[in-house]
Amino acid sequence: MVDYIRNWINNYKKEVVRKNTIKLHENNLNTHIKAYFKRLILKDLKPDMYQVFLDSLFKKGLSKRTVEIINSTVYSAMEHALIQGKILRNPCKGSIIKGAHKKKTIQFIDSEDIPKFLHTARGYGYIYWIFFKVLIETRLRKGEAAALKWSDINFKEKMIRVDVTLDFQAEDEDELFGDTKTGNSTRTINVSNGIINDLRYHASWQNQNKINLGESMYRHDLNLVLCRNDGSPMPKSSLFNASKRILRKAGLSEDLTIHSLRHTYAVIMLEAGADIKICTRVAWAWECANYIRCVCSYF
Repeated sequence: MVDYIRNWINNYKKEVVRKNTIKLHENNLNTHIKAYFKRLILKDLKPDMYQVFLDSLFKKGLSKRTVEIINSTVYSAMEHALIQGKILRNPCKGSIIKGAHKKKTIQFIDSEDIPKFLHTARGYGYIYWIFFKVLIETRLRKGEAAALKWSDINFKEKMIRVDVTLDFQAEDEDELFGDTKTGNSTRTINVSNGIINDLRYHASWQNQNKINLGESMYRHDLNLVLCRNDGSPMPKSSLFNASKRILRKAGLSEDLTIHSLRHTYAVIMLEAGADIKICTRVAWAWECANYIRCVCSYF
């Protein structure tokens, strides 16, 4: 059974789903499935046996969501085995995942705290200030922002094209850039005059930095907008640590994540009077641009 699931991942999922999904399947197999089922033959997996497995995960203290993710790996592999005629029925069907989902609370920075956050970020480091400001004003995911190239910025039309994301865990440079999270995540967004002016300044700052560093030492091949001083991608750990320290210095909750900056954008839109339907979809509204500029222009 374990060998079959591994074969399913390697031969039927790789280059079909996102790399992070592959890693998730592999982690489920190596951490939970393999340890429990060991040498069990595929056709010997029975519904009652599988239910005991799910119950054991719950008893270990895993959340219901985590057990659901593990179940999705086995269930999908068994569905494929059924199609191939290797089993007569999917033993995962009808199983019950115990526990209750934890209530999720939407995290965001209050609009009145945004100037404090950005001011503190500016004092901490320019590159983190521009990175986080772009996130707040565009609602980009951190991987999308880290993958932006100058060719994605249309200064004249005030638009940004988003079609790739940076894989912070890539082991090879050929795997640095991948598809966005979903099909709808590939998009072109309108941005405010304020962020366009910031990006113009950032382009000048980056050009000067290239001169100071030396042309041969800069990663011109990547052409990244939001990057380290040498043009290489921003490490996830650096962004994470910077965010925590900036929040602490600003006197804000350190429980806020970088992802919460996406929610902050929606809150700004609502406070600016945007329709709630506009705030929850990917197409951005111009009507909040003036408000954002007023909040952030000082920094």
